Amino acid sequence: MKIQNTQKKATGLIVLLGILATPFIILAQSATNADIPRLSNGRPDLQGTWDFRTITPFQRPSELANKEVLTEEERETFRLEELERRDRDNFTDATTTGDYNEFWYDRGQEILDDGRTSLITDPPTGRIPALTDAAQERNAVRRELAVAAAGVEVRPLAERCIMGFNSGPPMIPSAYNNNVQLVQTEDYVLIHNEMVHNVRPVKMFTAEHRESPRKWEGDSVGHWEGDTLVVVTDHFARDTSFGNSSADMDLVEKFWMIDADTLGYEFTISDPTTWTAPWTVMFPMRRAELPIYEYACHEGNYAMAGILGGWRRLESLGQSGQQ
Repeated sequence: MKIQNTQKKATGLIVLLGILATPFIILAQSATNADIPRLSNGRPDLQGTWDFRTITPFQRPSELANKEVLTEEERETFRLEELERRDRDNFTDATTTGDYNEFWYDRGQEILDDGRTSLITDPPTGRIPALTDAAQERNAVRRELAVAAAGVEVRPLAERCIMGFNSGPPMIPSAYNNNVQLVQTEDYVLIHNEMVHNVRPVKMFTAEHRESPRKWEGDSVGHWEGDTLVVVTDHFARDTSFGNSSADMDLVEKFWMIDADTLGYEFTISDPTTWTAPWTVMFPMRRAELPIYEYACHEGNYAMAGILGGWRRLESLGQSGQQ
């Protein structure tokens, strides 16, 4: 059972300003805003707990293939339809056992205020680029091993309580625990996610990445471009909990203050061994009133013995792992 963060919802999402070539370019990334909080050294004060839940789809739904932004009249209809689609209590053909009902989910109730139909901003289709042939072959092997439950090491990282399913890196809105805490010092920025309670240090004192030891969350170095914090992460130990990722993934994240209570977050992924082109995601985060509480997911997951034991029992009975 998860320990759910009961943070109060902030009043509404930010209305994105500064529209140029597309609705998704925020001038606040490079502008100097006198109204945002700052540290004594003049840098923006990004510290605090930030809530990034939203029900805006990660990828644009196929039925909205040519529609980047909804009209104001369409937004409420889309919001209600999306809530209905995600409502687990309506799933009568569930393929999993012991899934949560809707009580346990904390995706929020709102879409982004700008009416975007996807969190992906590039490519313009609002969808992840195609997988390379190498990635498709790699995924086929992963699926075969995971379905057969060949051992602990082939089970997903989130299931093993090593990396949270929404903490990445990069971070993406998901089922629950959509909260991150930022802490700044002169030499580091700490990115602390509630999901599996992971802390990722960003080195601000160097531009060099550490080759080894390689970590699950990669090696992150940061620098300032005006009022925007840019974090570059690579040298991953292997695939992360982020779907289809590999050890070759290069990640660039940007954090900037849109206003005193709204944090802009954007990331771009490049991995020619996995996707046929780089791609970018952007969404705002809202300042939360309450702190992060520990998500007690213990590395190794006490349920792993039961998961693997069940498969070994099926094998002893001569039954296929796919039945």
